Amino acid sequence: MRIAIFSDSFYPELSGISDSVIVLSKELAARGHIIHFYAPKYSEKNYKKAGLAETNPVLGANISFTRFASVPYMTGTGQGRLVFPTGLRWLAMKKFKYDVIHSQLFFGAGLEALFAARFLNVPLVGTNHTAITAFLKYAPLRADWIENLMVSYVNWYYSKCKITTAPSNSVIEEMRRYGFKGDARVVSNPIDTGIFRPFADKAALKKKFGFSDSTIIFAGRLSPEKNVDVLIRAMPQILKHAPGAMLAIAGHGQQLLELKGLANSLGAGEHVKFLGTLSKEDLSAAYNASEVFAIASTSETQGLVMLQALACGLPAVAVNARGLPEYVNSQNGALAIPGNSADVAEKITFILKDENLRARLSANAIKSIEEFSPQNIASIWEGIYSKAVAKR
Repeated sequence: MRIAIFSDSFYPELSGISDSVIVLSKELAARGHIIHFYAPKYSEKNYKKAGLAETNPVLGANISFTRFASVPYMTGTGQGRLVFPTGLRWLAMKKFKYDVIHSQLFFGAGLEALFAARFLNVPLVGTNHTAITAFLKYAPLRADWIENLMVSYVNWYYSKCKITTAPSNSVIEEMRRYGFKGDARVVSNPIDTGIFRPFADKAALKKKFGFSDSTIIFAGRLSPEKNVDVLIRAMPQILKHAPGAMLAIAGHGQQLLELKGLANSLGAGEHVKFLGTLSKEDLSAAYNASEVFAIASTSETQGLVMLQALACGLPAVAVNARGLPEYVNSQNGALAIPGNSADVAEKITFILKDENLRARLSANAIKSIEEFSPQNIASIWEGIYSKAVAKR
């Protein structure tokens, strides 16, 4: 099958969307499918922020790329790019004779996918990764009419897709509340279980990263919607019960200096370690060097970094918001009250202090991710693509 994948967020941007579509495409390509990505062109500065060479990722002979001219726009990572749709880029796609077009977002590149599907008579499949109402809370301009307009646009966009997927029920339920009536289903993002898995030598990894024996880790962009400040504010309470505790934060973003200042102002600066952006291999190693993964974001449609940590055997403490409770429960972690640093601290401390509980949660965490392997998720997508083709 020949598959065109359009994404407004792509390599080298620090993004769960980018990570998930790359993992999926590699597995599909290994099965003989032909994948062509259509994504924004990023600047040299964008690649430097991620510590990557200015080139496309090497994903194999069956995967190729087209980059659209784009302009920067403000995101939490400082890497966001915006494609202005021309409605004409489908002309260059005619020669490829695609079987299906898969759109990952609904902005400029997503609109090009819509035009291409319409004019080339190719079925369009869409994935909605974004809890749009949650992200609009952090937009520079906020008003009810803007929210209503954006939600209406998102529903209009996905109504043009033969099949729409989302990584959690929370996204689909929100779309339904605003009137979406299309064919929609939950499909998890794939987790690269070849990279994110338990490692044997925890002591050596702790030495490598300088982690304590009670390390809590978070990974992701450092931007307001991630609520990383809630985790930092939890540290003084955690330190009362676990004096050697450490919070390790992997990632980059606009709030880096602000978060460092917060840690120092709370007297927890020596116990909060900022790791910067890590490669996937180093991130997996950092997870394996830690005891608990924590996330306080209230805008997650799934929380890919959380699932990666679970795959490494880390219990997760997540706030009870959006898609997180669909993947974390009392068997593999704990849920805390959103925005409540005291409750987050209590849940983390409880797991840190009970080694037997931590071992049980760790084993369950690994089991809870098995169904989200690239092989399983790719098989689901083969079925979705085939159904979309049949609907044409």
